Amino acid sequence: MELKIQLRLRQTLAPQLIQSLKMLQMPALKLEQLLRHELAINPLLEEIEPIEDQTEEVASPSVSDEDPKLDPQMTKIDWDYYLGDEADDYTFSRVREREETDERHNESADTDKTLYEHLLEQLGFLKLTPEEYSIGEFIIGNIDDSGYLTCPVDEMAELLKIERKAVEDVLAKIRKFDPPGVGAADLRESLLMQLEERSLTGSLAYRIVSDCFDTLDKKSHLQIAKALGTTAERVQEAMDLLRTLSPKPTSGRFDSAAMPIVPDLVVDKIGDDYVVYHNDKNIPQLRVNAAYRSLLKRGSTTESETKKYVREKLEQARWLINAINQRRTTMVRVMTAIVEEQKEFFEKGPDFLRPLIMENIAEKVSMNVATISRVSSDKYVQTPQGVYEIKYFFNTGLPRDGGEQVVKRSVKQKLEEIVRAEDTANPLSDQEIHKKLRDEGISIARRTVTKYREELKIQPARFRRRVGRDSC
Repeated sequence: MELKIQLRLRQTLAPQLIQSLKMLQMPALKLEQLLRHELAINPLLEEIEPIEDQTEEVASPSVSDEDPKLDPQMTKIDWDYYLGDEADDYTFSRVREREETDERHNESADTDKTLYEHLLEQLGFLKLTPEEYSIGEFIIGNIDDSGYLTCPVDEMAELLKIERKAVEDVLAKIRKFDPPGVGAADLRESLLMQLEERSLTGSLAYRIVSDCFDTLDKKSHLQIAKALGTTAERVQEAMDLLRTLSPKPTSGRFDSAAMPIVPDLVVDKIGDDYVVYHNDKNIPQLRVNAAYRSLLKRGSTTESETKKYVREKLEQARWLINAINQRRTTMVRVMTAIVEEQKEFFEKGPDFLRPLIMENIAEKVSMNVATISRVSSDKYVQTPQGVYEIKYFFNTGLPRDGGEQVVKRSVKQKLEEIVRAEDTANPLSDQEIHKKLRDEGISIARRTVTKYREELKIQPARFRRRVGRDSC
């Protein structure tokens, strides 16, 4: 046996900081569930009853100019307000008994993780540098509920200001996580990853997905067999195998009942200005129960174990209220910056949405891009133009003749309009669509037209023809 000494650098995040980042990413309904849970297990927390016609927000923090990731103390709070004046006559034994009961009751619920939490936990098991961990966290934040990667590698590298290979290396590790196929860019890639996980890389099923995926629903088993040099019977067996794979990596897992959309933020026009405020009418307003504060002031008359317990719960309660206020402040600041950049949208509607990337907002509010991504993820804002996901306001720009830029979403919309207006007996090729877009002043490459068409799930011209049958 040989003894070796190894020095390893590993990033560790304080549990409270991790919870704070999770809270920032939570939409309003999930935050409400979390706070209800905290009210049940922390006896020092109590809910403030709403006051009719209340004009001031219960938790109105002083605005911090620091990124919450860099500001462990978060905001300064007027704790006299949160330390309530009414006292409850709970005893220490009753509190402990209630907490233990609640913890047992919620033990099984705590094991139910979201996909984000499940992937982040696996990321923590890897031997990563702090930079790699940060990259991995950002990648996971851009994986949707179905398990697909929603942000291209090039764009992530640009946002993080790092080399593409650094993102690819960490992404390759994440794509080996459970569930199989997670982190894929599209269905084809996910199916190939699921086959690789089953050690079927050289199988006929793998070749079918790899070589014939784009025409899989257009060709018969016999046509596929001829293209791959095999028999229709073997193709049928391979197709039966492919049907055992999941079109969504998370299918059957991390599923939850459909939840109504509750806007986290509201944008109202007052006079000539737009005002952003937090929509927290359904979120419990918390304060510290004053009955327990008196326990810490009794000196020797209170048992040391009781005082220690109350101090711990008091610290947790204070941190939670701080985190709620910081979340509110951060979200309002980010949305205010978005409103300033997308003023024409709020004035005139979706057709006037400007190109905007997260890095622009990050620089404007002096936060990092990962924070902007958390604020935008799965959250909605109510505007004079309707309810929109916050991510809707971020769009990469494409050049238009004359030096202007047009958002990618608008280009896709224009492409759909061109296809809808085409002669179905003589549908337009990608080159012809490219020419029509050029006539509209939109300068993009022909291969980009093909890419957008595929993203919109519009078939090639030969399959859109409504007269006659395609020979293949």
